[in-house]
Amino acid sequence: MSYLNGKVAVVTGGNSGIGYSTARKLKEDGATVIITGRSAEKVGAAALELGVEGIVADVLDLSAIDAAVSQIKNGFGQIDILFVNAGVFLPAPIGQTSEAMFDQQMGINLKGAVFTIEKFLPILKDGGSIINLSSINAYTGMPNTGIYGASKAALNSYTRTAATELAPRKIRVNAVNPGPIYTPIFSKTGMPEDQLTGMAEAMQNRIPLKRYGQPEDIAELVAFLASDRASFITGAEYNIDGGTNVNPLLAG
Repeated sequence: MSYLNGKVAVVTGGNSGIGYSTARKLKEDGATVIITGRSAEKVGAAALELGVEGIVADVLDLSAIDAAVSQIKNGFGQIDILFVNAGVFLPAPIGQTSEAMFDQQMGINLKGAVFTIEKFLPILKDGGSIINLSSINAYTGMPNTGIYGASKAALNSYTRTAATELAPRKIRVNAVNPGPIYTPIFSKTGMPEDQLTGMAEAMQNRIPLKRYGQPEDIAELVAFLASDRASFITGAEYNIDGGTNVNPLLAG
């Protein structure tokens, strides 16, 4: 369906995983899509595959975000949809958290998200939609996710305040909290393959629906929140996790 005809959408971290699938879905629904990411090679390849615009911009570099905003403003004018998707997951137990690990997760997942919104606000149309990619780890207390979960909990708090403050402009701000999803983010943790496999199997057994989610599952929800079908939804959080967040065995 062409729910997003005439809309311009920006997807940060759009070269893989949830960002890639969402960019594809937004385009299928009629939007003009721009993806951003920090790897020129990966952004270029994804943009070519998707048939969208690709811009290299690391969310840790505020000047790079400024440059991306300027490029998009010059090429497209204003935007209607901002999917703040770029993020990183670096698991570590309490007592073994390094300063570098803390800074990277908070820098990308929170600071990067906040300043992406700050920088894009001047070119976001009144009546536009911001969707922040968070995580159910903001609430689960799952082992090894102390800093990651804290970064996402902070993002959800920011989402609620932003929804209140931007309501006079009719800009809707919502958060999506995925559970376990098949994406490349886990392979980037540096964990050994056998440890990743073991973690994946243990987590799947604790998902009530007994399967991992797919990036396309998240893309469908983001596309809905981006559209006028969700015109009365703001300041909300949507858990999309196969029931994981209501499973008391998660942290067992």
